[in-house]
Amino acid sequence: MNNFEKVDALGQLPQARFGHTITYIAKGKAILFGGATGDTGKYSITGDTFSFDMQTKQWKRVEVQGTAPNPRAAHAAVCVDINQIVIYGGATGGGSLASDDLYLLDLRSADDIGQWTVVPVVGTTPGRRYGHTLTFTKPFLIAFGGNTGQEPVNDCWCVNVEKSPITWMRLECKSEQPIARVYHSASICTNGSANGMVVAFGGRSNDQQALNDAWGLRRHRDGRWDWVKAPYKLEKEQPIGRYQHSTLFVYSMLFVIGGRTGNVGETLTIDVYDTETSEWSKFNSIQRFRHSSWLVDTNIFVYGGFELDSPNIPTDIISKINLNKLLLPSEPLTNKLGQYQHAQRNVSPQSLSPQMSPASTDTSNSSLNNSLMQKKGAPNNQINTQKQQKPFTQNQVEKPSFKFINQAIVAEESRDSKVQNKKQRLPQSAQDNNIAHLFINTLLQPKTFINLQENAKFLFQAQHIIMLCDQAEAVIKEQPMVLRCKAPIKIFGDIHGQYSDLMRFFDLWGSPFVDGKDSDIEAFDYLFLGDFVDRGNHSLETICLLLALKVRYPESIHLIRGNHEDKWINNGFGFSEECAQRLGEDPNDDDSVFARVNRLFEWLPLAAIVEDKIICLHGGIGSQLNYVAEIENLQRPLEVIHEVTTPEQQLVVDILWSDPTDSDQDFGIQPNIIRDPAGTGNIVKFGPDRVINFLIKNSLSLIIRAHECVMDGFERFAAGQLLTVFSATDYCGRHKNAGAVLILKRNLEIVPKLIYPQNLNAHNWIEDEETLKKRPPTPPRWKNQGQRRSYE
Repeated sequence: MNNFEKVDALGQLPQARFGHTITYIAKGKAILFGGATGDTGKYSITGDTFSFDMQTKQWKRVEVQGTAPNPRAAHAAVCVDINQIVIYGGATGGGSLASDDLYLLDLRSADDIGQWTVVPVVGTTPGRRYGHTLTFTKPFLIAFGGNTGQEPVNDCWCVNVEKSPITWMRLECKSEQPIARVYHSASICTNGSANGMVVAFGGRSNDQQALNDAWGLRRHRDGRWDWVKAPYKLEKEQPIGRYQHSTLFVYSMLFVIGGRTGNVGETLTIDVYDTETSEWSKFNSIQRFRHSSWLVDTNIFVYGGFELDSPNIPTDIISKINLNKLLLPSEPLTNKLGQYQHAQRNVSPQSLSPQMSPASTDTSNSSLNNSLMQKKGAPNNQINTQKQQKPFTQNQVEKPSFKFINQAIVAEESRDSKVQNKKQRLPQSAQDNNIAHLFINTLLQPKTFINLQENAKFLFQAQHIIMLCDQAEAVIKEQPMVLRCKAPIKIFGDIHGQYSDLMRFFDLWGSPFVDGKDSDIEAFDYLFLGDFVDRGNHSLETICLLLALKVRYPESIHLIRGNHEDKWINNGFGFSEECAQRLGEDPNDDDSVFARVNRLFEWLPLAAIVEDKIICLHGGIGSQLNYVAEIENLQRPLEVIHEVTTPEQQLVVDILWSDPTDSDQDFGIQPNIIRDPAGTGNIVKFGPDRVINFLIKNSLSLIIRAHECVMDGFERFAAGQLLTVFSATDYCGRHKNAGAVLILKRNLEIVPKLIYPQNLNAHNWIEDEETLKKRPPTPPRWKNQGQRRSYE
């Protein structure tokens, strides 16, 4: 069976090279920078930048602007945010080293235009070096080892990219440390008990020995860092020492690819270290060194470097390693890869069944718990020895709170550990939250809520609502157009003013019940996908409660915009009428609650991304949305323009209004006759091919959206790569549909929780037949499209 495949690349092909870096970023692209080209004795150091499109297999030279790094090889690069990478160090030829400046390449503005910037740094730097590693574990950029031009070193430095001014800090670890080394590798473990740990492997020592040890760098709750040596099971064959190799993590497995040993021409296997069992496994390998590699789904791509049969002439071949084939001889590793694929898709038929909730695949177990208990208070020299054979674990290490640019993201453990260990999320200030407390204490009544009549006077005065809007808008303005969230998280679809449904969800499946014993706000974030108002008869209770929760917990409660968070829509579908009747106001007055709430709506984000894998938005991707960066580039306050005249206006309509096609067999872009009966072409349906292409381009695995009434409360599309969730039961009193909330667990398993219609005789703002003729509810989406019903 052939596990390796040559990728036939097209376009503006870069010269064959070695000592370069390739960094996989969003938009489905890998960025090549620098390296050395030429033949024996005639090598030339380069500073060119190329992009490789994973979908089209096209190379293209990146047009760069700003202050670019000078040509270099044996440097290090890492992705630090969407379409942003940093470069540090390297050699410039003739025994000279590159400067110790930190360079940022920003590719967010366009696919093949990059802006280079020298990051301003204060204080002492790690200094010039080559053959080192650079990793990023949010928010820390970490440089380790390398050669200073005089000798290999083992110092470790970090930068907290969230703190200004940017300052390098040398990590003074009191534990046993790796010996000095150069041409080693380092990667971030992405799952399991060592999740978030920096793992360094191999390299060449000061006495020219090829090393085969692995070390994990971890951060404690009190801010201390230390190294822990990875245990190797004695009965298993250990890896051969090597350097000038590459490593990548797939799930909890470390893959070591290529490299060379102290013996000229010695062939090497691909060695795989399982951080859960401390076992090494060996597989056939391509022979490459001074190359670079990157991971896409379950394929590892290798580019450039030298091959053993021509060790003086670099290659320009891209080789693909199919991990499904490679790992077949090992059933345990094949099973782990299957878990990884499951996590990538985030959803399985079993986990989506409302009757079945499969057992959690949490990586914690009795062995790990015992290991944790034994480690408490143990001296450093008693931890992770070969005799103990403990799993390579990040236990007792608190993952720090991170931020993407302008966005705080709270790093979460599993529910139990978060409740015990995580610092309490506090309100911004007591003074700012007095009004929020008042709304929450009155409206957040999951067990004792009263089913208010549709015309009952609202419990708060207009000035209180406006004060709440002012505070909520101040919070929302400080957060980006695309939120970054962590799991576990609860995801709600349309609520449409059905306050009683929201309380039932909170009662049955947990709520952010402030200061109450039933609160789970310390364990879960909450994400609401828009359409808070209209149709139902308690839009005021719904929106005021959600805004108050946002003020109270700005980094735990996430609100994104739906198509009804728009003054031109909610002026005709219920919210305006509710404000007029229940508050006694003129909605046309600029000082009205109706006007103030709609001004706030124009600041709401349009999307959220969970764990860098799942994008959540209200409607869909339509015909225009191709990259997440396009949403990020939209400016606020944002008014939705329905008579579209520009691509940007169409993009907004796509995000808020578009739907999937009627089935997985309907491809491309199609008219959306139900939502656009006039045939303007502004509101469309998108097929499963659009979903798949969008996910590939953005390195995502799932779309979660709302916007459509679905009979079971949730529904799959595009073979499970898109989920629709709808949280309002018996929509408009006509469809008898269930409502759902999706609980996204820490391991990215999705468990839907359902509620069903109740005989509450609840009316809504469009109940009378004359109004229904003017603005009928959108018909529900049916799993069996052949039985789809039409409601006139």
